[in-house]
Amino acid sequence: MPRSRVRALRHGVLATAIVLFVCLVVAVLSWLSYSDGRARLSALTSRDVGSVVSFADGAVEVRWPSGSARVPYENGARFVGRQTQVAFDPADPSRAVIPGSDLFLEIDRSLGGVTFSIAVALLVLVAGGVRVLLARRSVRAPAVTASVRRIRLQSGLMVRSWLEIEGRTERWLPVYYDPVLVTLPSPVTVELRGDRVAVVDGVTLYPSGRVVTKHPRGRRLDNPAQPDPETRAPRGLLAQLRVDAVFMVPAPFVGIFWAYLDGSGFTGWITATVIAAVLGLWWGAFRGSDPS
Repeated sequence: MPRSRVRALRHGVLATAIVLFVCLVVAVLSWLSYSDGRARLSALTSRDVGSVVSFADGAVEVRWPSGSARVPYENGARFVGRQTQVAFDPADPSRAVIPGSDLFLEIDRSLGGVTFSIAVALLVLVAGGVRVLLARRSVRAPAVTASVRRIRLQSGLMVRSWLEIEGRTERWLPVYYDPVLVTLPSPVTVELRGDRVAVVDGVTLYPSGRVVTKHPRGRRLDNPAQPDPETRAPRGLLAQLRVDAVFMVPAPFVGIFWAYLDGSGFTGWITATVIAAVLGLWWGAFRGSDPS
């Protein structure tokens, strides 16, 4: 297997594994919370019609002919004076719920955590699988020679390597990072396969996106015509992850936004923050961030 493919694949697999692990932990904890809520709800087998008589300290007091209970209800003040259905434990009427109370919200949020984690896991698996299949198909395309320049472009937090392909129509191909890019002369003759895969000095460079005919946006940095052969290019995945860590910076703000929308407080914030952080790492691997 070509060296560049191994490196790009290892980087993608590592980032995907981190996302899957976090999704698994979130899904398991959410499922345990969901199961606990359903168990508490299943014990409330009796039904009656009661009245909400007061609200204080995040709970409403509900009374019905055979009993009364304080039911946690975050926004229960607006229901004071109204009648409502009550489900309660016949052995302990102080354990009760009413429609929309906090127990129902907790169950819904827990189930949402399970489904969201599964959705994220499927997303990264499908996206990664499609990218690998496209790269494999491109390898089988006929080879043509072309003169290219390696450039680096920074757009926002993302820095990527591109091959600027000379020809009748100038094109730009984003490629996954390989240390050979750092010492690549400019220009250099390479083999192109279907405008998707480049082979230079026996190293195969795989695409991290589609070829474009319009100069990609971002701050440009060109390789020198004759790079210093003694230049040490980053090689290990640890250096790659340190660079990709910049994509974790927005995660706490994503968590705040999610917790605000969902009303899930600190638990929702920490869950959304962790998932957004590992998705940031995965995004860097998927898009082909350049650690050089």
